[in-house]
Amino acid sequence: SEALERARGGHAISVLNTAPFKGEATPLLAMADYVVANETEFDLYARALSLDGGDRITRMQAFASSTGRTMIVTLGKDGAVAATGEEIIEVAAHPVKPVDTVGAGDTFCGYLAASLIAGLSLSDAMRRAAVAGSLACLKHGAQTAIPAAKDVELAVVEGQRK
Repeated sequence: SEALERARGGHAISVLNTAPFKGEATPLLAMADYVVANETEFDLYARALSLDGGDRITRMQAFASSTGRTMIVTLGKDGAVAATGEEIIEVAAHPVKPVDTVGAGDTFCGYLAASLIAGLSLSDAMRRAAVAGSLACLKHGAQTAIPAAKDVELAVVEGQRK
C-alpha cells in the first residue's frame, strides 16, 4: 500500500497486477489507477468486494464507478476489456498459435504501463499490450518470451490493416 500511496502523492501512474489472487490484497485495488486481473482473479476480487451485477462487465463498471479507477480484465485469446466508469473498451488479442502462455499477463502489464507513460490513450495502450501479450505466447519461458518493441509495433500495424 505504501508504494501505491507514494505513486499517488508523486502524481505517478500506478498499475496493479492482481496475479496471483490474494484476499488480503483486496483493499489495494481501489488505490491503483489501473488494476489488471485475469478473468478468474477478477471474479474472485469481485466476490471479495461484493460488487453488484449479473455479469463481469457490470461488476467491472461497478468497481470503476465506485472507486474512480480503471479495471482491466485480460481474456487470453479473446483480448482484454476495460471499464473506466465512463466507457467500456474492448481490444482483441493478436492471433497466434501459443507455445507457452507463461509470462503473457506480465508482458501485458509491462507494455500497458510503458504505453500509458508514453502518453498513449487507454485504448491504444491496451491494444499494444494485448498484442505484446499474444506475442509472448510464441516462445517458452517468461522473460525470454517478452517481445521486442519493434515486433509489437509491426504486429499492431498489421492488425490495423485487417
